[in-house]
Amino acid sequence: QVQFVESGGGLVQPGGSLRLACTLSTSIFSIINVGWYRQAPGNQRELVAAITRDGNPNYPDSAKGRFTISRDDAKNTAYLQMNSLKPEDTAVYYCNRWGTHNYIPWGQGTQVTVSS
Repeated sequence: QVQFVESGGGLVQPGGSLRLACTLSTSIFSIINVGWYRQAPGNQRELVAAITRDGNPNYPDSAKGRFTISRDDAKNTAYLQMNSLKPEDTAVYYCNRWGTHNYIPWGQGTQVTVSS
């Protein structure tokens, strides 16, 4: 089925960086707005960054200045560069559509753990 496949997570120390990637197995990628979301244990899934199909980024206040979203439509892939990571950034990170409730089935996500 059509689904995002996320990768790039891992264990990183506070202050470190990670670059996540998510790929969609269909060319509809180029016509959708894409969001990166995360979910920590016991918490609701939340948006951390989004990018329109025209390439315009959007960030909640918690991510501004630390996270950068980008996309490569030729590869059906979106990226999330995360810098200055904090323990509270620990979560499973997912990609999906943004700006609509018509979500694509959620993938497995990629685990990010920020710990010393």
